[in-house]
Amino acid sequence: MVEIGTGTGVSGLWLLRGMRADGVLTTVDIEAEHQRLAKETFGEAGVPANRARTIAGAGLDVLPRLTDGHYDMVFCDGDKREYAEYLSEALRLLRPGGVVAFDNALWHDKVADPAQRDEETVAIRDLGRSIADNDSLVSVLLPVGDGLVCAKKIWSPEA
Repeated sequence: MVEIGTGTGVSGLWLLRGMRADGVLTTVDIEAEHQRLAKETFGEAGVPANRARTIAGAGLDVLPRLTDGHYDMVFCDGDKREYAEYLSEALRLLRPGGVVAFDNALWHDKVADPAQRDEETVAIRDLGRSIADNDSLVSVLLPVGDGLVCAKKIWSPEA
């Protein structure tokens, strides 16, 4: 799995708990302090060091260096203004049947309000349209917390 936006490691810990025992999480964050805190969180939870690879850097700088078609899931909780580019990278990184998920899909209940025009809200709104219009994805919007949109990459012989 790939996670964009490590934070303190809480979401990464849940991702690790849902993976096979030999699964590896690659988590990316621009803040080195977030990486340090996540390593601490993983260690305190008893996660072996070889199961979590932390990479300090901007998501759009790191993602192009990751292997095409190698991942089962990409979880995005980074810069909301970059969500469209994260989707493009995720589609390249995911195996057929893989899932891309975006946190904050409802963005403080602002996404459904067309009067809300701030940069983050517009970016998330546009992401939703892009996912819905993409014939290679089957998606669902979960109205939990601040919203989570998940999209499965459909298997096709051309993929």
